Amino acid sequence: MTTSVRTAAAGSAVSVPVIKIRAIAYARLRAPDLDLAESFLTDFGMVRSARTSTALYMRGSGPLHHLHVTELGPPAFVGFAYAVDDPDDLERIARFPGASGIEPIDEPGAGRRVRLREPNGFQIEIVHGIESVAELPIEPYPQHATKESMKPPPGMRVKFGPSRIRRISHGVLATPDVPGTVRWWREVLGVIPTDDMYAGSYDNLIGSFNRIDAGDQPVDHHVIFVLKNTVAGLHHLSFEVEDVEDIFLGNEHLERVGKYEHLRGIGRHILGSQVYDYWLDPWNRMHEHWKSSERFTAANGPSRMLVGEGFVSEYGDPPSPRFVHHVTP
Repeated sequence: MTTSVRTAAAGSAVSVPVIKIRAIAYARLRAPDLDLAESFLTDFGMVRSARTSTALYMRGSGPLHHLHVTELGPPAFVGFAYAVDDPDDLERIARFPGASGIEPIDEPGAGRRVRLREPNGFQIEIVHGIESVAELPIEPYPQHATKESMKPPPGMRVKFGPSRIRRISHGVLATPDVPGTVRWWREVLGVIPTDDMYAGSYDNLIGSFNRIDAGDQPVDHHVIFVLKNTVAGLHHLSFEVEDVEDIFLGNEHLERVGKYEHLRGIGRHILGSQVYDYWLDPWNRMHEHWKSSERFTAANGPSRMLVGEGFVSEYGDPPSPRFVHHVTP
């Protein structure tokens, strides 16, 4: 049973941030084989949006042109991209020390961006005006048997296949410096704390869940989770699927394909209440299927708890040391 206390939001106030991001837009990775990358991401539940000789752009069923970019090159994590609603935010962030100027995005989807580096050296793109695409038609799963019939109608069995990914929901960054990294995300990009985790002394921060500040609009439990590690890099990327049943069907599909390594799941986290399933791509980058029933507004204050309480799942296996310490530089 957790002993955390969720305090009033005002108690976590920081200086006025440079900007307030509104959503994670996409993640950018590198891989030496775009065919192999596309094969995994298709099996994982994405759809090709565009492909050039040097990069692959994958989308979900939602209106984002793409939510995952793979550049051709040695395996690596490049960084995250975040969207802003106000084009003036590009002007504000472009004045931040070390930021690029506002530049057109010379990639499928177009738009404009400002690039900068977070404290661990990874690229952060602040983007605006990327074109939207028509949402993909998603047929609902068959209704379950009614109490009266006790079995589904003929022809209404579930068809197996990949999960149906809707959008990218968050990224998890490993770092030797959790407090400094978290401070940068809050002061520069305007995220706010949801749950912080400590080990030993109360001020020994080793993990921090932070969410979008959208005022009264409900948002996910976190858009960025910063986790203590001796090496800086990507821990995992998370993608929301259409339905909890997608997580189970996606798990079954990837097991049947038999080409990818399963790392953790299926289970449900206590923090965020999301059902999860984690898989590794061919270069050991962790990708998560995710669906949550818990949402927060800016009025919900933060909590701080012991790390053992924060990593507990309501069901599913506990995290293995390999899962906890996984990192993609």
